[in-house]
Amino acid sequence: MEKPFENFGSMVFNETEMRERLPKPVYSQWKKTVCNESLLDRQTADAIAHAMKRWALEKGATHYTHWFQPMTGGTAEKHDAFIDPDENNEPLTHFSGKNLIKGEPDASSFPSGGLRATFEARGYTYWDVTSPVFIRDNVLCIPTVFVSYNGESLDKKDPLLKSVKAMSHAATRVVNLLGDKDVRSCNASVGLEQEYFLIDRAAFEARRDLKLTGRTLFGAPAPKAQELDDHYFGSIPVRVSAFMKDVNEELWKLGIYSKTEHNEVAPGQFEIAPVFTECNIAVDQNQLMMDVLRKTAEKHGLACLLYEKPFEGINGSGKHNNYSIITDNGQNLFSPGEKPSENVRFLVFVCAFIKAVNTYPELLRMSASCAGNDHRLGANEAPPAIVSIYLGEYIERILTDLVKGKKTDVTKDAREFSPISGLSYIPRDNNDRNRTSPVAFTGNKFEFRMLGSSMSASMTNTVLNSIMAKTLNDIAAELEGIKYLQDVRAKALDICRTILQENNKILFSGDGYSESWIREAERRGLPNIRSSVESYRILDRADTVALLTGLGVYTKTELAARKAIYTEEYIHKIGIEVRTLTKMINEEVLPAMTEELTFYSNAYNAAGNAAPAYIKDRITGISGLIDQVYNGLDHLNKVYASKAKKPMSTETGIELYNEVCPLMDEIRVFINEYESIASDRFYHIPSYEDMLFGL
Repeated sequence: MEKPFENFGSMVFNETEMRERLPKPVYSQWKKTVCNESLLDRQTADAIAHAMKRWALEKGATHYTHWFQPMTGGTAEKHDAFIDPDENNEPLTHFSGKNLIKGEPDASSFPSGGLRATFEARGYTYWDVTSPVFIRDNVLCIPTVFVSYNGESLDKKDPLLKSVKAMSHAATRVVNLLGDKDVRSCNASVGLEQEYFLIDRAAFEARRDLKLTGRTLFGAPAPKAQELDDHYFGSIPVRVSAFMKDVNEELWKLGIYSKTEHNEVAPGQFEIAPVFTECNIAVDQNQLMMDVLRKTAEKHGLACLLYEKPFEGINGSGKHNNYSIITDNGQNLFSPGEKPSENVRFLVFVCAFIKAVNTYPELLRMSASCAGNDHRLGANEAPPAIVSIYLGEYIERILTDLVKGKKTDVTKDAREFSPISGLSYIPRDNNDRNRTSPVAFTGNKFEFRMLGSSMSASMTNTVLNSIMAKTLNDIAAELEGIKYLQDVRAKALDICRTILQENNKILFSGDGYSESWIREAERRGLPNIRSSVESYRILDRADTVALLTGLGVYTKTELAARKAIYTEEYIHKIGIEVRTLTKMINEEVLPAMTEELTFYSNAYNAAGNAAPAYIKDRITGISGLIDQVYNGLDHLNKVYASKAKKPMSTETGIELYNEVCPLMDEIRVFINEYESIASDRFYHIPSYEDMLFGL
């Protein structure tokens, strides 16, 4: 009988393996290191490395690598074989504690924002003892941080770990002050729902724009899109089901609890979601998940598109970041309990979250910013670029009553219903869902829905942890020194009332897609940052620097470097799109249009005065579109060339967004118009219909 979960975690050197393979003193020392109670000495590291090597060799591994997350948004690795020559030049397997703990990739070849010059090559990777080691493609992968020779962070993991520590300290302070002295630490629990598209590999290979930019730079709408909503949660196509089966099996081997899979709203779009886990591990696992999706798709003759908006006019893809805070003894601090109006700790943590988001909305917006997400945020499948919080009617009423000094009558929430007879127990959620909200309370967690599908979740969770740490520390400072617990609880409720009165503008329960909300948000003073590159300016603003340096998450220099890296990446991506569009038009689109125009012109000349109106109209139409495409491309390249000469700065990036991107959209309209009438005899670029309905 097939046992699909028999190999779960088989490719992970997890705690169970360590407990079984390590001497008890070594295992205990590692546990203390994970809990920040001790440092890992060389002797212990050597013992762990030896056990890890034996396990890896048993699994067929031949190499090891320090697996890290540079500022490219993806992952990086350099493979070293376990084999070395002995004194007789015979093969010997070798892997020491030094090999485990420290590596040295070339720091100058990764984005550094000026932290490393080209001639300054040294950079170091250091083992992240909190994230499990795993095997991929016969390589032992060791999750690590990546820092410069001088210790500056060059990656996305190092700041995340620092933010987890800062948030844990602050949350534990508040929990202890509210009476639970047994809690020693807290961690963010994160669940990342990953959306993606699948198309046939042949169609992908035939689209230069998809290969080079991640999105289609033009494409006429298919006769059918998502109007009928028949793809959403529909029967999974056989070919996709086989792909998903292989994806799940690979993820399960890596110890990732791949739980949910389904068709998403758009044709060719799907979603996968794992069980929630600790913040740092969740981010690592999501990077692995994206890699598994891409590589497994290739094996099935498919291409997995993780770009935020690969197709215009239909839903794009996001990565919903579900965030909660869990104590070391398993208590969810965002769980309302049976009587949320009397749950002081729940009220404090929810109010802290409200204040944190309202105080730093631009920073949170920036954490979800990339060039691809600019095409998605504000569309009808994604939240707007305006940050707001949806709490749900029930929780919002409790908080409103708290401000008024009223006790919420929970009997008013008795919305019992019985849609089917014979069921004695029907669980009921404490709130509805608002899919238009960027941040929504969803029962016992907050769902941040702005994050783009291709992005690393590191920055978003670094920001969430940091703004919560700052807010909770402020609350703890007000509570400390109060002698009696009942007085602490009373003061905590006063703090909640003040927070709700001062931060009410961030709460919104209506339609985030509506034009009226844009006007209302402006009236409330909520920022509406439409472009990613504009959002990067927040990184060197005084309040951001004070927040993140004060918590020890970043230095001022590291923040400046990230602003430079993100800005340069945006500018480079727009440049790639312009050059790709130019190449496709000159080599594929205009030749097809010209060939088709020639065909109809020859037909017209052969028919003479008897030529039908259809041929005349087609000649006129195609001829006009050729001029519009050609002139539009000429204008685009002149404008882009003038911008490309300018320095790499946010101002240049904003000019590209405001002046170059609209010109690309104008050309798209003309090409789409031609594509909608083009003959397959002349036009060979795969269409939206080919790609979205080709499975």
